[in-house]
Order: sequence, then C-alpha cells, then structure tokens
Amino acid sequence: MHFTTTPPGTAKYVYCPRGRALDIVVDIRTGSPTFGRWDTVTLDQEHFRAMYLPVGVGHAFVALEDETVMSYLLTSSYVAEFEMSVSVLDPALGLPIPGDLEPIRSDRDRRAPTLAEAGESGILPEYTACQTAEKALWSS
Repeated sequence: MHFTTTPPGTAKYVYCPRGRALDIVVDIRTGSPTFGRWDTVTLDQEHFRAMYLPVGVGHAFVALEDETVMSYLLTSSYVAEFEMSVSVLDPALGLPIPGDLEPIRSDRDRRAPTLAEAGESGILPEYTACQTAEKALWSS
C-alpha cells in the first residue's frame, strides 16, 4: 500500500482502462476519525468507475485479470523519495486480498512495514497536515 509523505502530499485519481482490479484505499492518517478503516471498489473497463484518493491515504490494487492496466492522475509530480509504503498483507488491517491469488509484489512492497511499525517509526501522515495540503490543492 503506497502513500506520499505530507508535506508535500499528493492526491490521486485512479481508474482502470483495461482489465479488472480491486482498488483499495486505507485511511492511514494519524489523528483521523477513520484511521485504519478501508474501502474497496472494483474498477474495470465495463463500468468506468474511478477512485479519488485524498492526500495522505494509502492505496493499493489487486489485478483480477492478466494484462490489467491502472491509470493515475496525480496532483503533483512523482518524486520517489516522497513515496512510502505499508504492507498490504498486514493482518491487523484485514484487507480483502483474494485468497486464491498469489500477490506479485516489488522488493520495496515485500519489505514494507506493518501499519503499527510505520506509526512507531513516524512515517505516517498526520490528519490535519493532510487536510491543509488537500485544501491548498483546490484553493489555487
């Protein structure tokens, strides 16, 4: 599950122009009234659904078909140093990863900390800082 440090923070608009994916959003903003809660939606080329991901939330997806393509629109340029991750397989989160699939994850994702470890290390975004960054995106 990926997120961007805040500041600067990045919001995302995600859709699936080809294939089918389970898109997952998790509130990892410390101090948020919905901290630790998650939601999912199936994105595909048939229903044209999309997800808006506000600043500071975690995002992951599970491709449900071969050759699935995900497309992202970002509110700022991608900067690798600002990208963080939390393990999508953290049992404490209980994310609905289909049990009949073997997730393919990058080395970075395999090394990702649990949500508790990320909180202890201080890398999780803070709710009010995320709200401030989100408002700044749309006030200019």
